[in-house]
Amino acid sequence: MITDRAAYLDIIQNGNLVGVDPEQMLLHGPTKRYVDKYLWHSPNKGIVTRYAPTERDVEDHFGIFRGVDQVEAFAQASTVSCATFLECRKLNCTPAELKDMFIPAFISIGNVNFYNYLEYGDTFVCLGNITFFKWRQMACSGRIYKIPRGFDVDDYFDDFTEERLLKYDISKDFIQVAELFDITGRAIKIELFKKPE
Repeated sequence: MITDRAAYLDIIQNGNLVGVDPEQMLLHGPTKRYVDKYLWHSPNKGIVTRYAPTERDVEDHFGIFRGVDQVEAFAQASTVSCATFLECRKLNCTPAELKDMFIPAFISIGNVNFYNYLEYGDTFVCLGNITFFKWRQMACSGRIYKIPRGFDVDDYFDDFTEERLLKYDISKDFIQVAELFDITGRAIKIELFKKPE
């Protein structure tokens, strides 16, 4: 956890999300946060994240991580994380400060194609490519891959590049689970969410 504001702002202005705890970037609470770790990040191009579904995530759903939760995981990994990072860079603030001004909201979801499934005990990565960012609105497309059990995915993406992201140039051992298009979100002013008392 980064506790020093100046150090956090330096990361936002000059670095990327690798090494930042998703808890410090995402507003989502622990039971609805579907990013365990940022593995690779190019602030203006895209991101790679990791998540392993918990018992709670698959409860009452046959031990399977729901497709709708895969879409949410991809949105958190790509649109929410990347847009939050860039908006914090623009406003020179931390995500904690940004959440007092804006709430991330889905705007639209393009096509989503599922090819496989995820269950408790699996680990997957989201590869998200930024296709649009303007006026606090971001669209991302990408893929979700299941990682073979025992595969050390944390170090695998150390030398990843934007070119490899665009080509989905990854190990043939990874199993494609889903492909997602135009997952779009926008930071909405918090006043619009507050109900009059």
